[in-house]
Amino acid sequence: MSDHTQRASLPPVRKAPRLAAGRARALGLPTRGTTNANRLRRVDRWLVATQVARLRDAARPLVVDLGYGASAVTTLELVDRLAPEVDRLEVVGLEIDPERVAAVAADRDPPRVDFRVGGFELAGLRPVLVRAFNVLRQYDEESATRAWDTMRAALAPGGLLVEGTCDEWGRRSTWVALDEDGPLTLTLAARVSDLERPSDLAERLPKALIHHNVPGQPVHAFLTAFDTAWASAAGLSTFGPRQRWAAAVETLAADGWPLVGPSRRWRHGEVSVRWSAVAPA
Repeated sequence: MSDHTQRASLPPVRKAPRLAAGRARALGLPTRGTTNANRLRRVDRWLVATQVARLRDAARPLVVDLGYGASAVTTLELVDRLAPEVDRLEVVGLEIDPERVAAVAADRDPPRVDFRVGGFELAGLRPVLVRAFNVLRQYDEESATRAWDTMRAALAPGGLLVEGTCDEWGRRSTWVALDEDGPLTLTLAARVSDLERPSDLAERLPKALIHHNVPGQPVHAFLTAFDTAWASAAGLSTFGPRQRWAAAVETLAADGWPLVGPSRRWRHGEVSVRWSAVAPA
């Protein structure tokens, strides 16, 4: 995603197409649309590991994939990863560009998977889960926060929004999980063998944090502590970078950082921390 900053509030200056006669306009701007197969595998694995129960318990297990881009590949991968775990799963890919929706018409298989025009208002749907990746980097922080609020307001009761960013190949990812009340956790996930240090992930922080990675801010303190723990675990490099990552995360936990989720996720090059510990001061 481009880091181009938009001054305008939501909806942006560029007018989005109507969803249908009499309905509100889709909120947002088209992304560049670039995607690659398996780009979102890290967040998808986290969803399967942590959010299946939420979907199973829902009367209608509806998932929205917001801003899937010029190709439906990552939406279809999401379906393939969740469907074996969730009966009656429905996934709807939303794009603000009608041409992108038309281009993936052959991939429609409603109700299992569908594609519609829509933006941050979620096309009037009430999903249990929203995956919104690489859609907010082009906005300024204030506009991105309003987009969060708009999406959270559209969630079904007990729903979750997962908003984040990753590199082109999905080797470095971060995301925030939010419910109707606000942010809950920040997750870092990476192909650890590609990292020199954990703070290399700073360039992929969500818009709400990326400009706050400076001394005196909690997210900077967290990444600094992670780098220190990583350095102290250098002796474990002999056993592989994942072992070193897991040891560094264990040190963070021992030092009092409020980590969330099962420790077995650490060996996947992943760690989640409570939002309250990294939120901008």
